[in-house]
Amino acid sequence: MPRAVDGTKHKDRRKKILNLAKGYWGRRSTNNRIAKDAVARAGQYAYRGRKEKKRDFRQLWIARISAAVRTEGMNYSQFMHALKVAGIQLNRKALSNMAIEDKTAFKALVEQAKKSLN
Repeated sequence: MPRAVDGTKHKDRRKKILNLAKGYWGRRSTNNRIAKDAVARAGQYAYRGRKEKKRDFRQLWIARISAAVRTEGMNYSQFMHALKVAGIQLNRKALSNMAIEDKTAFKALVEQAKKSLN
């Protein structure tokens, strides 16, 4: 029985790589050997980026909370400690949204936090 050189599995594998490399510059989008390396590197960047996104958003939330709390005469670390003492369990995402969208509720939360420290 003759050996199949260009079977469908082989074509499908190359086609998958080239589809992933669509939009890449130059031979990176047309040449299988080069596209394979480009797609592998892109995958590494994407994997790393998914981890960095979590860090970046947490950093953003903390910056927003800190800015909102400073107008009330506290700093971020004092505020977070006061919330813990008061037994208020809100995550940073919710707190930053509250600081932006519902300033009156956030102000009430800060006042409650201040009372818990005294």
